[in-house]
Amino acid sequence: MKCPYCASIETKVIDKRESEDWEVTRRRRECLKCSKRFTTYERVNSVDLIIIKRNKDRENFSSEKLKVGIMKACEKRPVSVEAIEKMTEKIESKLRKMEGTEIESKVIGEMTMEMLKKTDEVAYVRFASVYRQFKNPKEFMEEIKNLQ
Repeated sequence: MKCPYCASIETKVIDKRESEDWEVTRRRRECLKCSKRFTTYERVNSVDLIIIKRNKDRENFSSEKLKVGIMKACEKRPVSVEAIEKMTEKIESKLRKMEGTEIESKVIGEMTMEMLKKTDEVAYVRFASVYRQFKNPKEFMEEIKNLQ
């Protein structure tokens, strides 16, 4: 495995964990050249999921894109990177267990909001504001009232 920091191929695995559903193997690695640590994921290369967006465009599912969206919502919040990775893994796992390979983006959005609501309400409102395209402060207030 190539180090993302110095590009050395001399690395060692220092920790290995299986996901709860045994679909992903997470490996914590250390570069033997620069001593920095990084994480890799191993999963079965399964059928690509196709996401049907609001405008009816289709694109391949990207767990990285999902993770980035969750990370933006959780920015400067007490939510660990590990918790974000677990949310991403759970959502992807649920999607792969669904019938069919074409999934509407709203399904992913709703799953993400459900998990964020349980994890951090501020991150939930941030995500909901982008996902639901809030247009004014009144919509924020309504969402906050619904939380209480």
